[in-house]
Amino acid sequence: MFELKTLGLFIATAVAEIVGCYLPYLWLHKGAPAWVLLPAAAALSIFVWLLTLHPAAAGRVYAAYGGVYVATALLWLWAVDGIRPTAWDLAGGAVAIAGMAIIMFAPRPA
Repeated sequence: MFELKTLGLFIATAVAEIVGCYLPYLWLHKGAPAWVLLPAAAALSIFVWLLTLHPAAAGRVYAAYGGVYVATALLWLWAVDGIRPTAWDLAGGAVAIAGMAIIMFAPRPA
């Protein structure tokens, strides 16, 4: 259960970060109105808050989160940008998730 909760929290964190970065991208490159910066700032605030909810040491959380971010960004690429990930993208995402699992779930002394 701990593993699923951790993964779910990482996915929510990644979505918040991606939304917080994607909205300014839309404003700067796609002509979206400036008001999209307000939900972007809110999403980035939620992203930071979500990172604090993990019980592990901050550096370990940041390192492991990177793997989930990579995989979530590839899903975003497909779902939002409409670009199907290549086999190489998927392999890289799998390696990133494996790295996260090793960092977060490896046995440690008490």
